Amino acid sequence: MRGSRQLGLTLIELMVGIALALLIAAAATLLLSSNIGENRRLLLEARLTQDLRSAADLITRQMRRAGHWGAASTLGLWSASANALPNPYAAFAPDAGITDTIALSYSQDGSENNTVDDNEQVGFRLRSGVLEAQLGTRNWQALTDSSTLVITLFRLQPRVQTVTLEATCTCAALAPCAPLQVQVRSVEIEIGARAANDASVLRTVRSTVRLRNDHVSGGCDA
Repeated sequence: MRGSRQLGLTLIELMVGIALALLIAAAATLLLSSNIGENRRLLLEARLTQDLRSAADLITRQMRRAGHWGAASTLGLWSASANALPNPYAAFAPDAGITDTIALSYSQDGSENNTVDDNEQVGFRLRSGVLEAQLGTRNWQALTDSSTLVITLFRLQPRVQTVTLEATCTCAALAPCAPLQVQVRSVEIEIGARAANDASVLRTVRSTVRLRNDHVSGGCDA
């Protein structure tokens, strides 16, 4: 009985098989690398967005406090016997235009002393790609981490709407009388940044904060 013949692969068939295997492996590697890169980019974008929103929320909370005065209800109201004392915390600089630095203050006194103390001065600025917060007269601290993100834009645009109130008092004869006015203040905030280790990852957040403490001016002289 004639035995069966054992047939193998030719050299050409083997080379074609290896080439196909290498091609499939290269395609799989490319796909895996693309997925890893996309996941890395998504993580960077999420972290960048989170850091920007955290910074914007902190700035918003601080700005809402601007102008808070513990004695506003007792010393800041006009009466027939005496004029109102000016709010020592009302200053907000700048109050117009577009800027990357802003200064404000609010009372933190347990017992109001009607004076802006060193620890009551607050501000924000952009410096060398880092957002900085002022906590006191000369104490500036980094608000963002330069190893994670680089701030490329910090845009603040204060807006003031002046509202003239109706006359609330009768001026004495020959006494000057200025109309009572309320300044409704708000600030538009825009912060842009890029990832520190990938310049193609960019994010921008925007918000508008309304200052809770309106600035009151004018009134009648007794």
